[in-house]
Amino acid sequence: MSVLVLDFGSQVTQLIARRVREAGVYCEIVPYNKADAALAKKPQAIILSGGPASAMDEGSPRAPQAVFEAGVPVLGICYGEMEMAHRLGGKVEGGHHREFGRADIVIAKQSPLLAGLGAIGDREPVWMNHGDKITAIPAGFEVVATSDNSPYAVIADEARRMYGIQFHPEVAHTPRGADMIRNFVLNIAGITPDWNMHAFRAAMIEKIRAQVGKGKVICGLSGGVDSSVAAVLIHEAVGDQLTCIFVDTGLMRAGEADEVVSLFRGHYNIPLIHADAREMFLGRLKGVSDPEQKRKIIGAAFIDVFDAESHKVGGAEFLAQGTLYPDVIESVSVSGGPSVTIKSHHNVGGLPDFMKLKLVEPLRDLFKDEVRALGRELGLPPAFVGRHPFPGPGLAIRVPGEITEEKLDILRKADVIYLDEIRKAGLYDTIWQAFAVLLPVKTVGVMGDARTYDHVCALRAVTSSDGMTADYYPFEHSFLAKVATRIVNEVRGINRVVYDITSKPPGTIEWE
Repeated sequence: MSVLVLDFGSQVTQLIARRVREAGVYCEIVPYNKADAALAKKPQAIILSGGPASAMDEGSPRAPQAVFEAGVPVLGICYGEMEMAHRLGGKVEGGHHREFGRADIVIAKQSPLLAGLGAIGDREPVWMNHGDKITAIPAGFEVVATSDNSPYAVIADEARRMYGIQFHPEVAHTPRGADMIRNFVLNIAGITPDWNMHAFRAAMIEKIRAQVGKGKVICGLSGGVDSSVAAVLIHEAVGDQLTCIFVDTGLMRAGEADEVVSLFRGHYNIPLIHADAREMFLGRLKGVSDPEQKRKIIGAAFIDVFDAESHKVGGAEFLAQGTLYPDVIESVSVSGGPSVTIKSHHNVGGLPDFMKLKLVEPLRDLFKDEVRALGRELGLPPAFVGRHPFPGPGLAIRVPGEITEEKLDILRKADVIYLDEIRKAGLYDTIWQAFAVLLPVKTVGVMGDARTYDHVCALRAVTSSDGMTADYYPFEHSFLAKVATRIVNEVRGINRVVYDITSKPPGTIEWE
C-alpha cells in the first residue's frame, strides 16, 4: 500500500483518494477503527480524513497511536488536524467555533506542503467546514498558514513530516487543494507516481491467475460497463475458464440485451449463457409499487435465475462481480456496519451462503472513471465504455409505481428519443448520466382536436466526474423543447414532458 487514508466519517473522504490517485499514487480508504490491519501493510504515507465529530467529545473517533509512531509522513485534514493536535499535546476547543464555506488562507511560512502556491503573505482560497478550533499547537509544530478565523489553518512539524490542514483540500472549492495533496504524496513522502491503468491491468491479471488457478469462474454480466470490463479482464487472465451468465430481466434499455450477446459472443468469443427471464421478473413485480420492495424482488429473482443457470457450468468455484470502490465504501460505515439503504440490489446485497462460491472482484479498488479507463486499455468499443451508468434494478426504478410491459415500452421509446437528441447535439460524452422517467401520474391534454389523458415523462441529465456527486445539466430551452415535442408526437401514451433540475450530494445518483 502506498497511501493509507483513515476515514473518520467525512462525506468527502473518497475525494481524498481521488486526488491521491490523480497524482499517480495508489491509496486505500480504511475506517479509523480498522486501522491496525492496514498499518501492518506498511503504508508510505497516512492521511487522516475529516469527520462530523468533535475531537474533544468523549467517545469521538481516535487514530491508533501507531499512526504517529510509524515514521511515515502524516497529513491531518480538518478533524484529522484536530485529532493530530489533540493527540500530540496541543490544545483543542470543541463545538463552538463553527466555520463553513469559502475563506482565504494567508501563507505565513514556506513549506514543501504549499510549494508552488505562492510567497509569504500571499492569499489562497480554500473551503472550511469545521466546528473545533486549535488554541495551541503541539511542540515541534510551526504555523504555515492562517485565516481570519483559524490562526492554525496549516501547521507543520517538518522534522517528523507531520502536517495539519484546517480546510478541505480535496474538494473543488479549494482550487489548488489537489496541488497540496500532490506535494504531500510525491514530494514529502517521495512516492513514485506509478498508478496507471496499464500497470493495474498487468498486476490484476497476475492476481486473478494466482487466485483462480485452474478453477472455473462464472461472471454475472449485467450489460453495464462495470461487469463488462470485469469479464473482459478476467477472460484475458484465464480464458475459457470463465463463463458469463447474462440474466435478461426485461428491465433493460431498448436493444441492450442484443448488444450484450453480440459483443461477448461475437466480438470476444467469451462463453455466455443468455437467460431470458423477462416473464418471471414481470410476474413477480406485478402489483408492486414500493421502490425498495421492487429492488428486493428483483435482487431475489436475479439470484434465483443466476443460481439455476450456474449449475449448467459444472464445477464452478468462483463468482466474478463488477464491484467498484464506491460500492465497497458505501456498504461499510466508519463503525464497520452495513449501510442497508444506499445500495440494496443483487450485486451489493451479498452472496447467498448456499451458492458457496468464492468472490473475484478485480475492480473493487477502482472508481467509475478509472473503470472506463481500464475498459479503453482493454480495447472495449468506445461507445460501450462511454455508455451512461445504468442501475442494477434497471427500468424498475424509472417507472415509479406498478410496473407493466406497456409502461416499459412507453418509457423505452421516450428514452431512445431523448438519448438520440443528446447524441445529435454532441452532448452524450459531456453528460455523466441521462435518462427518462415515466411518472406515476397522468394529465389532461389536447392533441390535435382530441382530449388526452396520458402519462407525464420526466427527463434527467447530470454531470459528474466519478459518480459520487452530481449536478443537473443546464440544457438550452430550445433543446428541451425539441426533445419534448418529439416525445409527445412520437410516443403514444405521453402528453407532457418535464425536466428535473435536482442536484445530488455524495452518494447514489439514481432517480426514484
